[in-house]
Amino acid sequence: MGRLVGLSLMGIALALLGERFLALRNRLKASREVESADLPNCRLIKGIEAGSEDIDILPNGLAFFSVGLKFPGLHSFAPDKPGGILMMDLKEEKLRALELRISRGFNLATFNPHGISTFIDHDDTVYLFVVNHPEFKNTVEIFKFEEEENSLVHLKTIRHELLPSVNDITAVGPAHFYATNDHYFSDPFLKYLETYLNLRWSNVVYYSPNEVKVVAEGFDTANGISISPDNKYIYVADALAHEIHVLEKHPDMNLTQMKKVLKLDTLVDNLSIDPSSGDIWAGCQPNGQKLFVYDPNNPPSSEVLRIQNILSEKPTVTTVYANNGSVLQGSSVASVYDRKLLIGTLYHRALYCEL
Repeated sequence: MGRLVGLSLMGIALALLGERFLALRNRLKASREVESADLPNCRLIKGIEAGSEDIDILPNGLAFFSVGLKFPGLHSFAPDKPGGILMMDLKEEKLRALELRISRGFNLATFNPHGISTFIDHDDTVYLFVVNHPEFKNTVEIFKFEEEENSLVHLKTIRHELLPSVNDITAVGPAHFYATNDHYFSDPFLKYLETYLNLRWSNVVYYSPNEVKVVAEGFDTANGISISPDNKYIYVADALAHEIHVLEKHPDMNLTQMKKVLKLDTLVDNLSIDPSSGDIWAGCQPNGQKLFVYDPNNPPSSEVLRIQNILSEKPTVTTVYANNGSVLQGSSVASVYDRKLLIGTLYHRALYCEL
């Protein structure tokens, strides 16, 4: 009788593991292929060879690139080179990406930048917020941008128990931000288990010098985060759920989940907002399995979506760019400025297109 019970329990456990495995493949869109829908006026950006995971553009056309992200088990084309922040002036005729110098005292050897966000204060000071993973830990770095010197002055390193697995960030003050935790745990094995079991413990945190709190939770994998031009709404990409959530922001900085959840057929990564129209531009990965199990003969594809009228009954979703990996592998972000489009990737190249 004891053996029979044991075999029954083993059978149930194996069935559960099998069901979770199939569910994970579906969440990764492991069988999805895309047909290329390239834009006519595009070129790869020289100097970006090992990823540009996030991009943020200032109102004056200066674009910041977060480059060189590394994670355990994630492919890298430059595994021994530290990450950095590059800048490009989109108003120049001859576009070039320059690496910004960072002030002394900051540990450049372990710099591993992920999501980024800018904030312009009332005195026109530009702050750059950078999610950093030094030695695969989690910090948020705050820099002041010195335009004349093409440099970043490091101001502060933030660590907090409510920021165990930070992915992206959107700044709302000189030391204030919302951030996504793509996992509840920081330990790599527990992260994998959390993803495999689809625990949906991912969340959004609000940070200020006076208060740190969880303001939204229940996500599969909270990823990109951005704020509407009128500062009324926070947009959150849930990558493995293939969704974009609209959250209402309140004066106390709490967030309320609205009924609006846009369901898509792709893994949504970073979100950028066109300040002139309010349109959301999303860098997406059509097939997550190809992204995490890298095969140079069958590379991950890229996809850029434009979402118009997100608050309406029927938002318009347009595929602006798609590539099967022959040009661009594993897109993670798309940002626009004056009919110019920048597309970054998790660990590959970056693309400049004229719309």
